[in-house]
Amino acid sequence: MPKFLTEAQVQQFKDLGYVSNLRVMDAKQTQAIRDLLEDFEKRQGSPLHGSQRHKTHLLFPWLNELVRETKIVDAIEDLYGHNILCWTSNFFIKEAHDPGFVSWHQDSTYWGLSSPDVVTAWIALSPSNKSNGAMAVIPGTHSMEQIPHRDTYSKNNLLTRGQEVAVEVDEGRGVTLELEPGEMSLHHVRIIHGSPSNNSDARRIGFAIRYIPTYVKQIEGDDSATLVRGEDDFKTFAHEPRPSQEMEPAFVKLHQEITDKSAKILYKGTKVDSYDASLADPKVRSA
Repeated sequence: MPKFLTEAQVQQFKDLGYVSNLRVMDAKQTQAIRDLLEDFEKRQGSPLHGSQRHKTHLLFPWLNELVRETKIVDAIEDLYGHNILCWTSNFFIKEAHDPGFVSWHQDSTYWGLSSPDVVTAWIALSPSNKSNGAMAVIPGTHSMEQIPHRDTYSKNNLLTRGQEVAVEVDEGRGVTLELEPGEMSLHHVRIIHGSPSNNSDARRIGFAIRYIPTYVKQIEGDDSATLVRGEDDFKTFAHEPRPSQEMEPAFVKLHQEITDKSAKILYKGTKVDSYDASLADPKVRSA
């Protein structure tokens, strides 16, 4: 019996590759997290940038708690079992009237993971809708094998390599996953998805957490992950420690080492080998 999802939602994920509008936080909890984010940005004097948007749960204790949130992890357990790693996390922020967009793609293209048993929990910290660049998916495409992609490095494409599927996409089949603050969607690593630019007057803020069962391996290099539930009998990822305070110096150093390793995997086969500011801001973002 599922812990959080209904049996119908579990079946939808299996059949269509996504499920949406899952309430995991109330308005007060959601606003508190947004306030913590924007308070840090105010003190820093700029929005999160570069590698700060990647593996952000290693920099802020309140995000480390979020990746372990019972309702979220219960939903992942309903899909992939009790032994779960948080492989990574990313802030997906589109500022008001941001021209950035995300081309149609599969997440699995450059991640280097051994299995497509990967799910993204996309959590809305602001409204996410058609006017501000909400993510859309093509239902059922998760059942396809890895599709060839082409790298564009397009100026306003927010993906790591500006990658896009090298096949025609029937956009008429797309479903926009509109979310209210505190709701999340779940999508499979191979579902084709993307998002348009933010044409509204307000920020669109999302936080995505990528979860994997512990049997999944990284086959393209050294990697690490955070154990959020159960046991890890495979130990193919180095286990990440838990921060005790915001931007703790030891964790900032560790975070940079980890993001450098991640970049070598994401940019393998290109001349890019690190999250340098000119590329990783904004290109560590996604849908």
